[in-house]
Amino acid sequence: MELVGVSEIREMLGGVSRQRASVIANQRNFPEPIAVLAMGKVWRKSDVEKWIRQHRPDLAED
Repeated sequence: MELVGVSEIREMLGGVSRQRASVIANQRNFPEPIAVLAMGKVWRKSDVEKWIRQHRPDLAED
């Protein structure tokens, strides 16, 4: 299982700012993080990829 934080999500969203990635990650429809660590929240990469395919199809990788 691969995990991602806000920095990785930022890259997955096409290089948006860290602040924008945080705003997106805090939306109601964004996947729930699987843990909150000292460094911040972490998500399953597969959950984030699925969300991107559904909500940002122009960014989805095939």
